[in-house]
Amino acid sequence: MASLQSSSVIGSLAYSSVRCRRGMTRAAINMLKLHTGSGGLSLRLPARDLVQEVLDMGIGLSAATTSHVEKKYQSRTVSNVSDPMVIAKLHAIMEAVADRVEMHKNIGEQRDNWKSLLLTSINAITLTAATMAGIAATNVGGPLMALKLSSTLMYLAATGMLVVMNKIQPSQLVEEQRNAARLFKQLHCQIQTTLSSGNPASSDVEEAMEKVLALDKAYPLPLIGVMLEKFPKTVEPAVWWPQHRQRQEGRTYGNGWSVELEEEMREIVGGLKRKDIEDYLRLGKIALKVNKILSISGPLLTGMAACGIAFEGSSHAPWAAIVGVVAGAMASVVNTMEHGGQVGMVFEMYRNNAGFFWLMEETIESNLSEIDVGRRENGELFEMKVALQMGRSLSELKNLAASSSKKGEAIEEFASKLF
Repeated sequence: MASLQSSSVIGSLAYSSVRCRRGMTRAAINMLKLHTGSGGLSLRLPARDLVQEVLDMGIGLSAATTSHVEKKYQSRTVSNVSDPMVIAKLHAIMEAVADRVEMHKNIGEQRDNWKSLLLTSINAITLTAATMAGIAATNVGGPLMALKLSSTLMYLAATGMLVVMNKIQPSQLVEEQRNAARLFKQLHCQIQTTLSSGNPASSDVEEAMEKVLALDKAYPLPLIGVMLEKFPKTVEPAVWWPQHRQRQEGRTYGNGWSVELEEEMREIVGGLKRKDIEDYLRLGKIALKVNKILSISGPLLTGMAACGIAFEGSSHAPWAAIVGVVAGAMASVVNTMEHGGQVGMVFEMYRNNAGFFWLMEETIESNLSEIDVGRRENGELFEMKVALQMGRSLSELKNLAASSSKKGEAIEEFASKLF
């Protein structure tokens, strides 16, 4: 495209130089006529030399102008050419990111199948053992020992499976892989935008690599050794971005910042801290407590049922039979509430929502802490991004910050309407 523009400019310059030469030639001929009419034919040869000299001057001017334009466009073309190694590295990172999207998607589907199959199998085993315990309580003789032994073994098997299932929390694993696939897709689109919108630099490669490694750490694929703690001591927002985020210098399309916009962003940050992040962390703590209670109750009930079946037939036979049947039925109910209700997934969802708002808070604060406004992201573009992430229009975002600044009180309304 640059070569076509260069050729068109050069052609126009050549055409203008030809017109200039024609004008000079006509002026020289008119000068010749004047001299001929006044002084005779003795001035024809000098006039012809004058015409030739004017033509030579025009050709020299055209050549100089053409060479100057070519040098100008060649230098501009060279400055716009990106480093091919940087582009190759970004394409390699894009391929790795696309592969990770498929990996997390496939593993998420696999672990979702685990959840469904384990839930169905454990409930079936538990209810079958409870039924056999009830039948054994009404029978005497030979079949009693067979029913008692079978029911006890099934309860013990259900207890062991429940311990493993409650430890890994398949529904929470599925939510982790779902979030990882979404975030890797987002990173893939960001790299595509970087490649298509301008000249990528080496800092873009480093930033993309840091984001990939941060996502790998936040959402690991293996279950042994690096699996996220399913019952942490303290509930904290999920972090999937580099802790030391380097700002992109020279990536702004203007300034767009003003005192009013800075005050608006500060009010939004205050609202995110006081309402959104705090509320999702509170809900996450509630979900974690419920999940802990259910995770302990399920194996405990199946273990009690197994013990009750073991004492069946002795002097405490009525109570042992009741414990064996009722505890088994309650265990299936608890297991359904925990894994059918996907309490682990709810906890992970709250943790990720808090992380989403924490990332917004850090992004806004990093822009506000930058003293040189020329190195910030464009203010109008940044405001639009914040509004979209909060599910609000620009006018609603301004009104939210203005209502707090006018009253002089903290924002009591949730900053986000998205979730």
